[in-house]
Amino acid sequence: MPLAKTGGPGGWPAGLIRSGALLALLIAWQLVALRVDDPLLPAPTAVLASLFHHLTTGELLHHLGVTLLRVAASFVIAMLVGVAVGVWMGRSQLANNLLDSLLVLMLNLPALVTAILCFIWIGLNETAAVLAVALNKIPTVITNIREGARALDQQLLQVGEVYRVPRRTVLRRIVLPQLYPYIMASARSGLALIWKIVLVIELLGRSDGIGFQLGTYFQFFDLTSILAYTTAFAAVVFVIEALLLRPLDRKLNGWRS
Repeated sequence: MPLAKTGGPGGWPAGLIRSGALLALLIAWQLVALRVDDPLLPAPTAVLASLFHHLTTGELLHHLGVTLLRVAASFVIAMLVGVAVGVWMGRSQLANNLLDSLLVLMLNLPALVTAILCFIWIGLNETAAVLAVALNKIPTVITNIREGARALDQQLLQVGEVYRVPRRTVLRRIVLPQLYPYIMASARSGLALIWKIVLVIELLGRSDGIGFQLGTYFQFFDLTSILAYTTAFAAVVFVIEALLLRPLDRKLNGWRS
């Protein structure tokens, strides 16, 4: 049985192991919450009840949808710009020398500073919010893709030049298959980072979205609602991972082979 479909030597399905670990965490949480019996640590049952309440009122779906749109826009911009610039810097020493100092600066610039600058210069609008998130992710994508571009097999590229293979074919059949692991690593880490930054941006300068709602409930110390929104957010992340990233990973692995 392939290793990717099993959880270890015992042959247990990986999905079953993941579900079991999550169930064990929920049981432990429930037991601790019952033992402590404190409003600051609501039980999973209370969180689920709150989640159902916010779903039925419709406000959770609205704010979740707004956040998802910001995440999607920021993710697409960051990946497109980051991959293009990363390949350029990895294949051109001149480009690398010109942009390396700026890249180091952007990598170490706090997300909060970027957000504040964008809101001050552009205004408290969607453009500033999406741009602030994308600017925080682009440097990490560039760094990953640059390393992948440097590691390209030169012999394969030379074969393409000798046989005058069209550039589009070289890109599709030689370059992208080698860059695929770096692109997927950037996508996975980027999605996780963008989720977090979007919430900070919404808390700082937007009037809707999950981050804005978390800030509102924090003011009332409503931990149950905070965890309910967090649960909905985590559920979406799991769905994206299961229905998009993993199937895409398997498909691209087959394409490379």
